[in-house]
Amino acid sequence: EYINIINKAVVSTQSTGELAEMVVEAEIFPNVLTCLKDSDEYVKKNCATLIREVAKHTPELAQLIVNAGGVAAVIDYVGDSSGNVRLPGIMMLGYVAAQFSKVLPHDAKARRLFVTSGGLKKVQEIKAEPGSALMEYINIINGCYPEEIVRYYSPGYSERLLERIDNHQPIMTN
Repeated sequence: EYINIINKAVVSTQSTGELAEMVVEAEIFPNVLTCLKDSDEYVKKNCATLIREVAKHTPELAQLIVNAGGVAAVIDYVGDSSGNVRLPGIMMLGYVAAQFSKVLPHDAKARRLFVTSGGLKKVQEIKAEPGSALMEYINIINGCYPEEIVRYYSPGYSERLLERIDNHQPIMTN
């Protein structure tokens, strides 16, 4: 049943931001995110396409996707898929990054929300090609934060800190 809804939603969201908002308001996103893990590649690709189409319209819709856990789900989807099936997910990540690269430089509240909702952490997990538009958007987003915040949310940072503890020579005072 959800597959038919998702297929219709994909067609609807391609047109306008207003239709994309209606899809979000219909509260089908939790089901869409669940279907990203379906065994059928066609179902997963359509779900990623739906999320991509919603993300491209406005920064507010992109934020709704982030808040719903959509970026994390799509990163997992892209990592688990291969070939052209990955394309809608990769494009969605680009649209979300593009939308946030427009908003974050000018809005401290949005920057804080992007961090607390897990968006900055997920952006650090995206493997973008050097020189690509996606990499450019990631660099713009990262430039909105102090370097130590970006490092903190980068993959492997906690392990590097623990290594520093292992290698640290305590200073003994009498």
